[in-house]
Amino acid sequence: MTGDSGIPILTLCTGRFLVKRRVGLQTFSSIKLTIYFSNTESELDNLCKLYKKLTSSGQQQVGQSVIIGRRPQANQAIEGIDRSIFRDLLHNTFKVITEDALVERIFCCWDRENEGVIRLEPWVIGLDLYLRGSLREKIEFCFKVYDLNNDGFITKDEIFQLFKNCLMKQPGEEDPDEAVKDLSELALKKLDVDRDGKISFQDYKVAVTEEPLLLEAFGQCLSTDENCASILATLRS
Repeated sequence: MTGDSGIPILTLCTGRFLVKRRVGLQTFSSIKLTIYFSNTESELDNLCKLYKKLTSSGQQQVGQSVIIGRRPQANQAIEGIDRSIFRDLLHNTFKVITEDALVERIFCCWDRENEGVIRLEPWVIGLDLYLRGSLREKIEFCFKVYDLNNDGFITKDEIFQLFKNCLMKQPGEEDPDEAVKDLSELALKKLDVDRDGKISFQDYKVAVTEEPLLLEAFGQCLSTDENCASILATLRS
């Protein structure tokens, strides 16, 4: 759908009514999302402008090794936010200072189609969760990030990998892995509510609901509330 000027219109469904926004993007004519940004016109407009700015340097070249479960054409051009730009956004804008392996997991959770870039729809949905998501939505997101092999559970081995990547070896420590193993076992005991030796989503949800500080127990995935408020204020301006 396009307006009189030929500029595509982004259509958002809030559950009560449709809100239309003109956005200067050539690759999307209509996207339906259930989000909070549509409640404030300037926020969504600025989000789309920021996306266009971040992707204006040219379309990303995505090879067959990036897209899983489909048959893309060689050198298929896809417009979106790539890993490098996303990493800079996490560090500089969202102040998410975490190690590279976790940054990669966060990127993969935003890149819903396994295309190697974040398109407009996942971009808006991801920011909606980051800046205005409910606790339930943030629990779902963090669990997905920590579930390294996407099997629906966080195992002791996965906890070990998450901790090993972010903990530094202490002076005089002969076997740093031993300390990481001990910490992994303690974390598993804390969040494994049903005591089956692994953390299911239900385990994680119950533990975090009772003690919200456990939300990012295995590494920072989200921006702070203070930083989110600052970003929202900028989007409204």
